[in-house]
Amino acid sequence: MHRSRIGVVLIDHPRDRFESSAAFWALARGSTRRADGDEPVYDSLDPIGGGIMLELQRTGEGTPARVHLDIETDDVDAEIARLVAAGATVVERQAAYAVLRDPGGLVFCVVPVQTGRDFDAHATTWN
Repeated sequence: MHRSRIGVVLIDHPRDRFESSAAFWALARGSTRRADGDEPVYDSLDPIGGGIMLELQRTGEGTPARVHLDIETDDVDAEIARLVAAGATVVERQAAYAVLRDPGGLVFCVVPVQTGRDFDAHATTWN
């Protein structure tokens, strides 16, 4: 048995366009933009409800601008197996997380619980 939920919505932009895009999304959201001191790749905007975080991510050269989701879970391996059985494919596996692609080609990540915000209240339990 494990639990998971969508924990973070990320707006990704290459470094060369990040500043203007991040400023735009902060203004569009009416949100305060905060640098994540632990990981300078990310800036945070105000949460969007239900403990779901809205983050801006600086990506590498050649990565297209996109929106992707982080599914947070208390068992990364079990969640990857569940989603692969549902039709996802693993793009990249790291020690703590994985990048997957849904059947339509959209990228998303499976990560350990990272928000800590109301995970228990909003997570789905899987058998």
